[in-house]
Amino acid sequence: MLKDIEVSEAQALLLNLPAEIGTETLPIGDILGRVAAADIAAAIPFPPFDRSPFDGYAFRGDDTKSASADAPVVLRINQEIPAGHMPGFDVPKGFAAKILTGAPIPAGADAVVKFEDTEYSGDEVRIPMPVRPGTNIVRAGEDVEKGALLAEKGMVVAPALMGLLAAQGLRSIKVWRRPLVSVVNTGTELAALGSALPPGMIYNSSMFMLQGFLLGMGADFRDGGIVADNESSISARVRAELRMADMVITTGGASVGDYDCAVRAAEQARGDILFWKMRMKPGGSILAYRLEGKLVLALSGNPGAAVLGLLRIGLPYLRKLCGRRDVLPEICEVYLKKALKKESPRLRVIRGRLEIEGGKAWFAFEDGQGGGDISSLLQCDLLAEIPAGSPPLPKGSLVKAYRL
Repeated sequence: MLKDIEVSEAQALLLNLPAEIGTETLPIGDILGRVAAADIAAAIPFPPFDRSPFDGYAFRGDDTKSASADAPVVLRINQEIPAGHMPGFDVPKGFAAKILTGAPIPAGADAVVKFEDTEYSGDEVRIPMPVRPGTNIVRAGEDVEKGALLAEKGMVVAPALMGLLAAQGLRSIKVWRRPLVSVVNTGTELAALGSALPPGMIYNSSMFMLQGFLLGMGADFRDGGIVADNESSISARVRAELRMADMVITTGGASVGDYDCAVRAAEQARGDILFWKMRMKPGGSILAYRLEGKLVLALSGNPGAAVLGLLRIGLPYLRKLCGRRDVLPEICEVYLKKALKKESPRLRVIRGRLEIEGGKAWFAFEDGQGGGDISSLLQCDLLAEIPAGSPPLPKGSLVKAYRL
């Protein structure tokens, strides 16, 4: 069993595990936030034809070479082209077509002018300035060329991609299935929500925070319930949950106290233990093992520490399980908005948020950074790392941070 390892080692161990759980085909309207399971190339250009960007007239640009305000060129109108209709005629020399926004450019025409820049009546239009060929024409494929790669396997679907796929006429695409993650809380001190709080007990906050973070990561959530602090109960519940879920997370019992029995539960279940504990504070009390071909991640019983363990260690693997290609969080450098008064004998992870002031990226954080603290996770969109052995840091110190 590997013990007391670095964060990077723990992430690498998990990322080496197999993580494909299958695909499904969904309608375009249901794929926001899902992960593409295959590359998708454009079958047609977009726009699919040369078109007008506004209401106006389409004509041959060379016909207006001599045009001026004092001597406008007069062109005869031979047709009107609404959007969604193909031109009925070519545009010969000396003629123009009245054209509406989005309508196809007729053959022969190579320029468009806005209505308001002309004088028009019945069957004629007067153009008071030269218009060069190619002016105001949106070319076929100007936005997306035929064959262009629209989505790569492992890309998270955003609204713009939904639009591009719809512009191709696609009704559905293949995406990775959302992994189902079961969360099992251990501890007889946990009380259910809505009940009176008995002395010495606490409400089960970890379950709901983890649920929120897991859903935000692209996973589906299953409430695995609360079990007592003994290895037999934990082992049995984990095995039961693994029959339905793709991954199980437990909270509590990952440290070294008399009631911290996650390791004994893993051993009793004959799990393949990958590592136990990391050089990180808070959230370093983590146990990871494989059971029945699936990952079990035992996090701290402290809610803040549990979330940090999930975000720094579980997040890359969960993204891989979701089928994503970008599994590691984005790294940035930020300046501490206030002094960090504590030394950091171990790697310290701080919860905070990005603030841009004076053209600089600042890391704003609250003082409540303990393993049991929850409020510092409010509006948290960055996790800063303070290297092991660091002294107290003054305001303005540059630190590495991970975007959530």
